[in-house]
Amino acid sequence: MLKNREEAGELLAQELAAFRDDPDAILLALPRGGVVVGYQLSLALHLPLDVLITRKIGAPRNPEYALGAVGETGAVYWNHGALSELSLSERSLESDVRALKEEIARRVALYRQGRPFPHLEDRTVILVDDGLATGATFFAAAATARQGSPQRVIGAIPVGPRSTVQEARSLVDQLIVLMVPEPFYAVGNFYQDFAQVQDRDVLQYLNLAEEAFLAKKQPH
Repeated sequence: MLKNREEAGELLAQELAAFRDDPDAILLALPRGGVVVGYQLSLALHLPLDVLITRKIGAPRNPEYALGAVGETGAVYWNHGALSELSLSERSLESDVRALKEEIARRVALYRQGRPFPHLEDRTVILVDDGLATGATFFAAAATARQGSPQRVIGAIPVGPRSTVQEARSLVDQLIVLMVPEPFYAVGNFYQDFAQVQDRDVLQYLNLAEEAFLAKKQPH
């Protein structure tokens, strides 16, 4: 059981200590909860923090059931097993995907404040979230990161179910997971405090991370 997202970030930082002060590494966190975890990693490892925005494609009449997810550069991950189970096609969900892209554009404008998507070519990308359930948004994030031609993609995840963790492992070069509990019901079950994270919190964490990172780079 984790105390909160901050503790999850501190524990992940211990596992990722080899990347401390790595000039080629960047943390990309999935908003909103992943940004809290990413902030702790940024402080501990002295790495820049940015967001990678993805949105889940929910099933009709059951939006929590993930049929896939869309990334902010347009990369789409589909859960083909779920689509066939519900006799749905990618084409039948085109309007849903369009709506999600509009919501992603809103979040990009809000969180990035006019900054471009980070340059990832030949870098080490560390993808951070506060946990995996279906994994759809993380899988879309991995596909989005790959489009930027990084040297490698590393996943940093506090908790997730075995089946999702196995699939995530196949999409990244290395996956750090603190807990793979069985049975698994929901990410929040493995945190004492899993409070909702608001947009303003995300902005505050990003700004604080940038301040701390720039302060570290200043010559003393």
